[in-house]
Amino acid sequence: MAPLSVFRVALLVSFSVFLTVVLGFGLPALLNAAMRMFGLPETSVTECIVVLYAVFVLYVATPRIPRGLVEVKGKAVFITGCDTGFGNALAKHLHKLGFTVFAGCFLKDKDGEGAKELEEFHSDRMKVVQLDVCSEEQVNKAVEFIKDNLEDSERGLWAVVNNAGVATFGEVEFTSMDTYKQVSEVNLWGTIRVTKAVLPLIRRAKGRVVNLASMYGRMGNAMRSPYCVSKYGVEAFSDCLRYEMKTWGVKVSIIEPGNFIVATGILTRDIVASTANKLWNEAPSDVKEDYGKTHFEQHMALMRSYCNSGQRDVAPVLDDITDAVMSKRPYTRYNPIEPHWWIRAQVMTHLPAAISDLLYF
Repeated sequence: MAPLSVFRVALLVSFSVFLTVVLGFGLPALLNAAMRMFGLPETSVTECIVVLYAVFVLYVATPRIPRGLVEVKGKAVFITGCDTGFGNALAKHLHKLGFTVFAGCFLKDKDGEGAKELEEFHSDRMKVVQLDVCSEEQVNKAVEFIKDNLEDSERGLWAVVNNAGVATFGEVEFTSMDTYKQVSEVNLWGTIRVTKAVLPLIRRAKGRVVNLASMYGRMGNAMRSPYCVSKYGVEAFSDCLRYEMKTWGVKVSIIEPGNFIVATGILTRDIVASTANKLWNEAPSDVKEDYGKTHFEQHMALMRSYCNSGQRDVAPVLDDITDAVMSKRPYTRYNPIEPHWWIRAQVMTHLPAAISDLLYF
């Protein structure tokens, strides 16, 4: 997890203490009652629970343990999706730290603002390339450009950050198969396509692969199935790649951001409105009749409410990606995420589904 603010640390510690007290007094009584029912000796588990949650509190409140940093000089990083959001901010951040940055921009050839902003650095260490991760041709051209412009091609490419992605929403019966394919083409297949193209360069450098997934790559949610499917795929691909790359000394990390809708502008009221119209107009008549317009509008209103939600500062994500790129011993997974979402993710991934379903749906 990224270093937490005092408020966030206090919130999580308070929750931990509360849970410790509740379980400390309630769970032992339940367990002892169960033991008596089965005719087994009673035993106190209070101490074990307190120790367990003390460890949890320390994990949350303690800043990240230093694990050493690699030498930045002469190292190059390839970042996809640098037109806006995380990618644009990361390109500037890593350039400032001394890396040579190859910034892949979808709209470079169309004079996109993000690409022009990065080109205005007029730096030998900031190289902007046209990149549509869905195009095999553009990916290959970008990789050839990287090879031709590496300071030392024998050292290879230190890191690739697969950041390019799209988001959408909609209930399953309102979402077309084309939408599922389009979202996965960018989020999943784009990640795989770029990674396979640069992997020989990464292996040569014994470098890093950093893939942007999402908290929705670990847990599902209503209205988010196309996005969740693609991000679950990124998680699986990254895990498999990590196992294979261990022999080569390449580290593979996954970033699982929480809600950064406001910070990135990935979902706006205009996007919600246009998507809602498309979903309703293209839905089968029997689906529209069964669900009804009122039900549909309620869900669209919920999506509009998300447009102003989430964290406003992308720094937690940048910090985690930077650690994955620079640390000598990077983590497998990073969770730049708000406390309530982090707790929800733990509940949904570690407790029986019946409990999480009851709590959240």
